[in-house]
Amino acid sequence: MKILHISGAKGWGGNEQQMIYLFPELQNIGVENIVFGVKNSILQKHCSNMNIKFYEARGNKLNTFKNYIYLNSLLRQVKPDVIHLHTSDSLTVFAISDFLFYLKTKTIFSKKGMGTSSSFLSNLKYNFKGLSSIICVSNSVKRDLGKILNEKTKSKTVIVHDCVSLEILNLKPVLNLREKYKIDAGFKVVGNIANHSNAKDLPTFINVVDEVVHKLNRKDIKFIQIGEFTKNTPELLQQVKDKGLEGAIIFTDKIEQASSLVPQLDAFLMTSQREGGPTSVLEAMLLGTPVVSTQVGVVPDVIQDGKNGFIAPVKDFKQLANKLLTLLDDENLKSQFVSKSKAIIENEFTAENIAKQTKEEYLRVMKL
Repeated sequence: MKILHISGAKGWGGNEQQMIYLFPELQNIGVENIVFGVKNSILQKHCSNMNIKFYEARGNKLNTFKNYIYLNSLLRQVKPDVIHLHTSDSLTVFAISDFLFYLKTKTIFSKKGMGTSSSFLSNLKYNFKGLSSIICVSNSVKRDLGKILNEKTKSKTVIVHDCVSLEILNLKPVLNLREKYKIDAGFKVVGNIANHSNAKDLPTFINVVDEVVHKLNRKDIKFIQIGEFTKNTPELLQQVKDKGLEGAIIFTDKIEQASSLVPQLDAFLMTSQREGGPTSVLEAMLLGTPVVSTQVGVVPDVIQDGKNGFIAPVKDFKQLANKLLTLLDDENLKSQFVSKSKAIIENEFTAENIAKQTKEEYLRVMKL
């Protein structure tokens, strides 16, 4: 079986991490992976390291007229059994190319998350009749996407969750957080891994810290936020200063292999307002760090509130703060969350398991 994966990603995020997690496992079960993507992207670098054939887009972005033509010729050359689209712009390129050239190849689109709004053109694109299947990464994505799909397209949606690779259990920490940031042994360490995008809602993360430190009077906790700085960062730093939290929150910027640091955390706190996954929560669960999170993305699919983690509504910083302290102050509860969460990931969400589900969807689509 030969799959042509298409991605317009230049940087690195959850979508690209999932591809890299799945490729080796798909290969182990007889799936040949080929990638059509942007030249000099991080994805291309990883594909090169994994000896995966990578076809470079014409120009420095995917969505151009040259690439509509190139995709048509590439399909004749590669002859894939299925096209797997991983980004919004890859769906645009496919839809226009299919309209122009009638591509005929069965095609799957992976939908990882939903924005706050959807334009007329994106609604049209998601309902494109040339799609054979839409893989939704969580029940929440399937539900939200279903609001803009017609009935025929809605029937094409299936759920295949994000995954984690067991290889992360073998990662050696790239640094010692307590040593680098001079955190005394008497402090608990709560962490978060998220780039500084609007979807990650880091102002709520800051509000949780403010509630913990100033309202609940807990001075024995350090909060570490790991993630790539963006145009939002100056405003976040100003909020920290305005609330007098400079000694409580540490923003590290991007750290390579940040997941290797998760076992050093006493708790993982995620405050996102929109998510498909995120992979970081699944990784924390596998690595033995208990999770407190907003109710987004895959979280309700993997965490039962109070059973193997804590969940709170989006932006509810007071509930997040109180649940976080409940967790940190109860070692028995922490152990319960860790053991139950790790079992869930190992039994259902490993790359090996999700690769098998993905291949089953490829086979199903090929028979349509």
